[in-house]
Amino acid sequence: MFVSICALSFLVNFGRMAFAPLVDFFIESGISPATAGLAATTVWVGSALPRLPTGYLLTVVRRHHALLGMGLGLTVATAFTAFSPGIWFTIAGALFIGLATGVFFIAANPLVSELYPDHVGIAVGIRGMSSQIAAVTAPFLVALAITFRSWRVVFWTLSGLAFVATVIFAVAVRRAELPDAGTKDRNLLAAIRAQWHLIAVGVVFVGFTGFVWQGIFNFYVTYLGAAKGISSGTANTLLTVMFAAGIPSFLVAGRLADRYSYLTLLLSILTGFVVCLLAFTLVSGVVALAAVSVVMGLVVHGLFPVGDAYLLETFPDANRASAYAGFSATMMLIQAPGSVAVGVLSQSGLTYTSIFRGYTLFIAIITISMAGLAHAGRLPRGG
Repeated sequence: MFVSICALSFLVNFGRMAFAPLVDFFIESGISPATAGLAATTVWVGSALPRLPTGYLLTVVRRHHALLGMGLGLTVATAFTAFSPGIWFTIAGALFIGLATGVFFIAANPLVSELYPDHVGIAVGIRGMSSQIAAVTAPFLVALAITFRSWRVVFWTLSGLAFVATVIFAVAVRRAELPDAGTKDRNLLAAIRAQWHLIAVGVVFVGFTGFVWQGIFNFYVTYLGAAKGISSGTANTLLTVMFAAGIPSFLVAGRLADRYSYLTLLLSILTGFVVCLLAFTLVSGVVALAAVSVVMGLVVHGLFPVGDAYLLETFPDANRASAYAGFSATMMLIQAPGSVAVGVLSQSGLTYTSIFRGYTLFIAIITISMAGLAHAGRLPRGG
């Protein structure tokens, strides 16, 4: 059952990440940067919208039932995108794909943590690693499809695989012993009220950092071309390398989360991200950019398994899925505008370098503020 969840995790993240390499293609096709960024943003907005409703749904239905419905929804949404005759239909398809992925993460992450209650960090890390493999392969496969002028085939293939994976998951559910840890989680709003402090901390760590990260990776190829003089093909390769560096990061960070202080790890990750992002705007040349991208990929991707483990292990059984839905919905709504914000700021006359350096300062302020609160004992330690 865990393996089938990881397979679905790969597919839903592939659907989200497939739009990042399409941004530059849309711009080169004559679409404005803001509209192109909107295509990437919409999939993340879609991923945010159903998270709170899914939290309520999980107070009524079992987690695996929600996952089965999600699999069928992803099948239909990706087929719709493959039919898209123009950019606005593509944006609508991105929204539908995002809606399906949002249901997945709210249902799957609490279920994974309850399947392995003594090893939450490594369990969510492996689940996250399967998503990251999708993030690595998506830019390469979409770029390859663009080369042959057939990017729609990516979504046709994804639709077929989503249907097959959903069937496999259904078979696995029939044979598995399901945990009953969340059976008392029956009041969404009460759970959010009870855990609001921890939810807010998670939103600051993951939501605002995710907002910056959205803008960075969605405009990574465009930035390297405009500011560093790197060709589109090389830039896409470097983007793939950066995401590839995140694959072991999920596993290592998940393991560390089971052994060390959550707050120490989260603050260390944000500090590393600030250093990497600043270096990214300063260096030039393929080798230097590749080196910084690898380190940045290693650092920033550790945020997600550590953040999830911090929350999922700390939320009590009676609140876990509902409180996690409250966190995830808020966090994703903050993250989602990251790429369109870069597009809008760029169209207003700011250079990409100025935008990225402003983002660096923003994360530095968050890091210093959260470190001060942690030192004063004002943040939940977790566990």
